[in-house]
Amino acid sequence: MKRSLTPIIGMILGIGLVIYAMSSSGPLAGYFDVPSLIITLLGSFCALLISYPIETMKKVPGLMKKLLSSPDTDRVTLIENMIQITKKSRVEGILSIESDIKELPYPLMKYGLEMVVDGTDEETIKELMTVQLEQIENRHSVGHEVFAKWGEYAPAFGMIGTLVGLIAMLGDLQDPSLIGAGMATALLTTFYGSFLANLVFIPISKNLEMQTADELKTNEMIIEGVLALQKGDNPRVIEQKLQSYISPRDIKADVNTEDPVAVTER
Repeated sequence: MKRSLTPIIGMILGIGLVIYAMSSSGPLAGYFDVPSLIITLLGSFCALLISYPIETMKKVPGLMKKLLSSPDTDRVTLIENMIQITKKSRVEGILSIESDIKELPYPLMKYGLEMVVDGTDEETIKELMTVQLEQIENRHSVGHEVFAKWGEYAPAFGMIGTLVGLIAMLGDLQDPSLIGAGMATALLTTFYGSFLANLVFIPISKNLEMQTADELKTNEMIIEGVLALQKGDNPRVIEQKLQSYISPRDIKADVNTEDPVAVTER
């Protein structure tokens, strides 16, 4: 995993812009109300506790750490590793790659190549690797599902808080001069709900969803390579298959960084 501060920078800038707009309209103290914040933030969190098992909720702090990282999707290097292993297996035999498998940084590739070395048939390898891929997807999808749901609950609880404030205000109309202040306080929970949903929870959910999709694409690429190796495809054919998963720009950049003599000999 590589460190990525872009989500945090975006969140800080977004919050800063909202605070700037608030300060331009009057004192910031007028936008702060503890009961409104409690009913919006903690109320929506309680709804999450009802929606998901406690074991899932324990993963939330870890998911926040994942926000600061991005999956290692250097697919050009992955292709190079696969081609090197393919060439070695064709020259020295399939058993010769057993020591190389242990040094690979891709767990799914290790899993698949170990089955190839053991002589497992193509259908079984495909089935078992697909199951592994589904399990990865299920584990990773929990993160964006939780924050997406939190993004749904926060505005709803903001509206609940607003209704509570309006009921309390309308229940005591002895002093008409207090209606404006009471209305403003009641609307704060709607503001908090919309703010948290659209600048925190939903963006985090989308970030985690994109990370999952990116990692799944890399793993699909690995499955394609392992199955091609098991079938005995030519290294050049395998390379062309795997290059279909990356952009032409990345392929061109990789060629430009190679030794010109090696490219000529290819």
